[in-house]
Amino acid sequence: MSRTCPFSLPPDYASLREHPGLPRLTGPSGRTVFVAARHEDVRAVLGDARFSSDRSHPDFPWMRVGETVFPGFRPSLIEMDPPEHGPARRAVAGEFAIGRMRELRPKVQCIVDGLLDDVLAGAESADLVSALAVPMSGLVLCELLGIPTSDRQEFTTNTTVLTAHDSADADRAESFRSLIAYFDALCATKMTERPEDLLGRLAGHQLFSGDESRWAMVELCILLVVAGLETTATMTALGVLALLEHPDQLALLTADPGLTPAAVEELLRFFSVAELSLIRRATADVEVGGTLVRTGEGVAALSAAANRDPAAFADPDAFDVTRDNRRHLAFGWGPHQCLGRNLARLELRIVLDTLFRRIPTLRLATPRDELRYVNGSAFSVSVLPVTW
Repeated sequence: MSRTCPFSLPPDYASLREHPGLPRLTGPSGRTVFVAARHEDVRAVLGDARFSSDRSHPDFPWMRVGETVFPGFRPSLIEMDPPEHGPARRAVAGEFAIGRMRELRPKVQCIVDGLLDDVLAGAESADLVSALAVPMSGLVLCELLGIPTSDRQEFTTNTTVLTAHDSADADRAESFRSLIAYFDALCATKMTERPEDLLGRLAGHQLFSGDESRWAMVELCILLVVAGLETTATMTALGVLALLEHPDQLALLTADPGLTPAAVEELLRFFSVAELSLIRRATADVEVGGTLVRTGEGVAALSAAANRDPAAFADPDAFDVTRDNRRHLAFGWGPHQCLGRNLARLELRIVLDTLFRRIPTLRLATPRDELRYVNGSAFSVSVLPVTW
């Protein structure tokens, strides 16, 4: 069921929704799992604490060959189960609340403006993946973590290698080691100086006290890199592409910037780039969609299929920025709903508003059918050539 274009889902997704109960599928890893593809079934799986996210369990249903947890790392927030998950999530959740995002907004705006200054200073063409989407995602994370300006170029280089789909394994491993060493030193400084940023505030939290406190903060930093950078960059590039490919929707947006929040939600629903992370293992016998999932069996919750479910969204394959799409599952659902969803929304809203205001004649320099797509942890476009 591999995707060949981010605009179209595998045709099998429709038949999976129409299948009575939960069908079974075998992934490239050889593991067989149940598949939840209907909106109500995906919500049921993701909202039920009897489905475990613990990827360190020997029976966790990895679907792709070579997937594993990072060696030496304890379960991260997205891999924790109760009772550990609740206190760990609450310790960090406040840093991604609406109030914190409001404080971060001027810095994100400054980053986007600076990147677009560089784009407009060059020739009347650019690759918006390398010139805007990827560096914006990295620089915003630098602001969030309080990474000094002098360190940002090296940090961006390492994170780009770590998340790039075409990086050699040896290069990716070396970048990972460099990031761990860097974050270890950075967190040591934050614990001593207690600055007014995310890591400085967390250094004073009881969850990050004790002998392993610094390593817990390092693990959090790595999680933010792995879970946040590529997905945000991907959604930025795909969001621009979708609007350029739907000029009627772009015209609505530019005529009424108040539509931007709804447009962002529609983009998130339409692409659902992070669905491969929504795998669960049953810790008890659970009935979902008329199917009994027994203890130890796996379920893949396909948020992209759920977000195109006609039972939940009218004309779901149409891209419509005026749609009521508040029930989309692009950020997952339940106790593991994406912690950084407010940050992702903030970045997407700012970049879309700013880009089309500053470059109103923006257009694709390469037809959509000739673009190259890559299927990593998120299905994305590798290069987005534009002109104006």
